[in-house]
Amino acid sequence: MAKESNIVHQYFKKQFDDFTVIVKVNPIQLKGTEITIEKDGSKQMRQLKFDEAGYSTPEEIFEDLKADGFEAASPMEFNLYYSGVT
Repeated sequence: MAKESNIVHQYFKKQFDDFTVIVKVNPIQLKGTEITIEKDGSKQMRQLKFDEAGYSTPEEIFEDLKADGFEAASPMEFNLYYSGVT
């Protein structure tokens, strides 16, 4: 299995009326992190386990995110929210 530092994550974003969701997908381990950013700037994070949700390939995850209206996002934006800078 690849080391965590060698994985190229993919990032997705969707803007809703009252909040924004940014998702980081680890395509090797089928895991991820979701950050929900409210209009007031507060945020919530949760860890995702895509294999427990029935996904067996990264392509299935990417197809579902696209079908749900998510678009490619910037790793920098995700990491700024994740680290608490914004």
